[in-house]
Amino acid sequence: MDKKTLLKIVNPILLVLIVNQLATGFKPRLYGLGTFRLMHKQMAVIFSMVLVAHLALNFAWMRNTYWKARTKKAP
Repeated sequence: MDKKTLLKIVNPILLVLIVNQLATGFKPRLYGLGTFRLMHKQMAVIFSMVLVAHLALNFAWMRNTYWKARTKKAP
């Protein structure tokens, strides 16, 4: 699988996890107190793993955009 295809899978999952974290963070009783532990705390672990995958897939872009641009501007 190429990087573009993986990003098409990872990015929507990341969006859903971000929305879940925000929703359960601001409204802990949204899903009920029993499921809060699952929907917020344990999903944060999954969110972290997907975020690392997203950053790894975009590392070349970040390197080219941020680090090379700063070194070229220096006198």
